[in-house]
Amino acid sequence: MAMNGMGGIPHITARHEEHDAADNPGEAGVVVLCTANVCRSPMAAALLSKRLAALGATIPVRSAGMLRSGDAPYPEVVSVMARYGLEIASHRSRVAHAADLANGDLVLAMARDNLRYAVITEPAAWPRAFTLKELVRRGGQIGHRRPGEPLAAWLSRAHAGRERMSLLGDSADDDVADPAGGPYWAYAETADLLDRLVTRLAELGWAHAGPHP
Repeated sequence: MAMNGMGGIPHITARHEEHDAADNPGEAGVVVLCTANVCRSPMAAALLSKRLAALGATIPVRSAGMLRSGDAPYPEVVSVMARYGLEIASHRSRVAHAADLANGDLVLAMARDNLRYAVITEPAAWPRAFTLKELVRRGGQIGHRRPGEPLAAWLSRAHAGRERMSLLGDSADDDVADPAGGPYWAYAETADLLDRLVTRLAELGWAHAGPHP
């Protein structure tokens, strides 16, 4: 799949990351979760925010991690995102609080260990928390969100039949591998995968739902 943002697309600052996230940890919206919040989750959040904006969806998207706050994204991440027309150099990592997970409309984890963290931190988030790959897979099985259907109702349909035992272990079917510390091409491949996944998610969850968050 061709990299977006190649052909002179102007850079867009990823404003979703700067939307007072640190001051309003319990804000509703989409919370994208990875381990350190300096690689996969800021990339996925920026890409999803761009896709949703193109559809006219107003739901805010922000990212968080499990480890610590205040770290800048890897230089490779900044460079890769620039190829999509997205500027995320000003992003700084933050730890996901229980309030993020309790009040978020959707928690999107990059891998099962991140999903486990979310559900342990806020058990009530379980029906609204999925790995990105899992939600795309389940969304494809149940069909797109219907016109006028609340996001919560679509997620409830996607959640039907899930077992908490699925949180155990690791799975290539569910995990987006972390390219941190690897070669530049690994970051580029991860960004390409994330872009394909969030594009499909946006199509399933928002493209047919009408003027709703």
